[in-house]
Amino acid sequence: MAQRATQSVMVAATPSRVYSVVVDFGRYREWVADLKEIDVVERDADGRALEVAFRAAAFGRSTRYTLRYDYSRAPELLSWHQTRGDVAESLNGSYRFDPVPAGAPESTGAPESTGAPESTGDPATTVTYDLEVTLAVPVPQFIQGRAAGRIQRHALSELKRRVERLP
Repeated sequence: MAQRATQSVMVAATPSRVYSVVVDFGRYREWVADLKEIDVVERDADGRALEVAFRAAAFGRSTRYTLRYDYSRAPELLSWHQTRGDVAESLNGSYRFDPVPAGAPESTGAPESTGAPESTGDPATTVTYDLEVTLAVPVPQFIQGRAAGRIQRHALSELKRRVERLP
């Protein structure tokens, strides 16, 4: 059975800047700690990565999976679904990039939100990561839920750190 989770983080940058980091797959190995290999398998007519193969550390082992990206709602939303994988039977997700109004409070108000820039009027983005995963091996749902949550927390913290450290 699929396990779904959603988490958000506030990043001190414009939505377009955060989006540009997310779609720059060629640089993922510079900032995604558990990523071992990445290969853009297919690009669209605009040069955007449509299908990307990954090898990453996960669940105490190395896993391979291939994701197909959907840019139909870009740059506000980038979604994907797994086309191949050895640990997950299905892996569907999205990043949503919402501008934070100037002077907004430091928290998005969602209990699963983490990190926020100080309210200085500088550009900020709420990045929401939605993930639905079904593991290929039988695992209790609460463990699948914990795994999905860990993946999200790790991905969002690495993304935030990367975007906010770029010049």
